[in-house]
Amino acid sequence: MNKSVLIALTLLAWSTLLPVTIANTVQGSTNHAIKMSSFNLSSQKWQNRILLVFAPSVDNHSYQQQMQLLREQTSGFTDRDLVLVQVLANESYANGQPIDESSAAKLRDRFGVDKDNFRVILVGKDGGVKRQDARPVKATAIFEQIDAMPMRQQEMRQQGRK
Repeated sequence: MNKSVLIALTLLAWSTLLPVTIANTVQGSTNHAIKMSSFNLSSQKWQNRILLVFAPSVDNHSYQQQMQLLREQTSGFTDRDLVLVQVLANESYANGQPIDESSAAKLRDRFGVDKDNFRVILVGKDGGVKRQDARPVKATAIFEQIDAMPMRQQEMRQQGRK
């Protein structure tokens, strides 16, 4: 299975399993714990772009609005090698999979985002911050910015040749 199909399947699962559902499973009454994995931003360098959504909780209005805006455009994530990372005060996810608190804390520290704040940050494949928003932002605006990047322009030219 190629990487694009795997990313598409992950995003499909993510859009079906909202963080509330995942959080309830993690903290639910079952005795089966979901394995938390670590997330290292540097391991994504030159492979993926990262869209970080920081929020106090899934109940945060800005967070809910942002997730709705992103759910409307999930197919665009795959095309742009874009990984969604949700960093919440009590739970965090990378493409819908739970990540450990240590990884989340490192992301908060690196980008200077307190547990009580909402922020959307786009990180390019080169590891640099390309965009920061303190309010929910439309996925199309993020995609347009990515599509204007030289590396993405090159990717689109190469995809056109296939």
